[in-house]
Amino acid sequence: MSAPPRVVVTGLGFLCPGAHGLPELEALLRGERAPLRRWESLRAAGFACQVGGLPPEVELEAYLRTDQRYATNSHMRYAVIAGLDCWRDAGLEVPAWDAPLVDWESGLVLGTGSGGMETLTTLDYEAKLKSGQVRRLGGAVIEQTMMSAASAKLAGLLGLGGRITTLSSACTSGTEAIAEAYFQLRAGRARRMLAGGTEGATEATAPYVWAGFDAMRVLARGWNDEPARASRPLSASASGFVPSAGAGLLLLETLDSARARGARIYAELCGAHVNSGGQRQGGSITAPNPHGVVRCVRSALRDAAIAPAEIDLVNGHFTATAFDVAEVQSWREALELAPEQMPRLQATKAYLGHGLGASGAWEAIASLLQLQRGFVHRALNCEDLHPALAPFARSLGSECEANPPRVAVKAGFGFGDVNACVVFRAWSEHE
Repeated sequence: MSAPPRVVVTGLGFLCPGAHGLPELEALLRGERAPLRRWESLRAAGFACQVGGLPPEVELEAYLRTDQRYATNSHMRYAVIAGLDCWRDAGLEVPAWDAPLVDWESGLVLGTGSGGMETLTTLDYEAKLKSGQVRRLGGAVIEQTMMSAASAKLAGLLGLGGRITTLSSACTSGTEAIAEAYFQLRAGRARRMLAGGTEGATEATAPYVWAGFDAMRVLARGWNDEPARASRPLSASASGFVPSAGAGLLLLETLDSARARGARIYAELCGAHVNSGGQRQGGSITAPNPHGVVRCVRSALRDAAIAPAEIDLVNGHFTATAFDVAEVQSWREALELAPEQMPRLQATKAYLGHGLGASGAWEAIASLLQLQRGFVHRALNCEDLHPALAPFARSLGSECEANPPRVAVKAGFGFGDVNACVVFRAWSEHE
């Protein structure tokens, strides 16, 4: 039996608060930009957290014709922007809309937390139905609100004929989508897979999308006057996460396919695992079973044939909630290392906020960018490190380091007690 194909990353597309594309993301992570803002729409809606992150304006003409923009909402448009950027970044040509060919060897797995909820909540369903005006909902409502809206739109633009699907596993969605695409490639079911996550919101629709989290009291409180300091993972003064929106996509490809077309390779995706803690042993609809987290990380490392001592960078889920401390302890147990031996622990949400279904993809791309560009972003907004994490202070750098990492592990843990972990290794042209 032949060995499964190796999987590499050949394209990246990115749209997040403060950054469109890799150069802007690198500038942000090197500490040159502070994209989180206070939004008047959140204040007007009575939010305790009035800070959020929304992507910069992008000229849609470069991505969608006027007629193609019909029946789209922001979660679809963000995915299209990041997806087409990713496809082009990989050196692939976006086909003409009327081209008859189908790319049977390429597929797409997209993660999202709330899908087209922004459209659903702004249509005034009840009033229209009660007044007998159902037709005024419009003929495009299903196209925008089905969970597969964004993946369907992007796959149609590219003419993809492989597996096209959407995963929705809360905040694990983006990471799980990357893992699922990896599984497809390792099984020989495709040559290329787009994978990542998208989450929609605009200043007008953000209150509808984020209101439930504010009601749960899991959003950051007390930092409305200092939005750049509001997202505080691992901090003693953390008061919840800062919500944000955007999309991130990776092009995963078999090594043979990448070499055959002379593609540039960012890194190798060498291992992945997805599981659930069963909502037992401390796990619940909102909290992860720590044993499930440990098993997920260990299984991904075993799949990658990577020893804990080889890991340079852990990009965790760290959301600035009460579970940050438990997550660090789970990482320590999973890696079986003493606190002073732990690799660099990284909380990218301090920069980007929590993009829900998009976050796993954002943070995977941030990890890949650091592997490729040879730096490690600093720990932001945790100058008052949580006291329980004092033994791990060495792993939380206060400065951006020019210390090229070789192995990065990214994990996501979402509502429903679901976990996903992926392992990346820096690529050498001599391999």
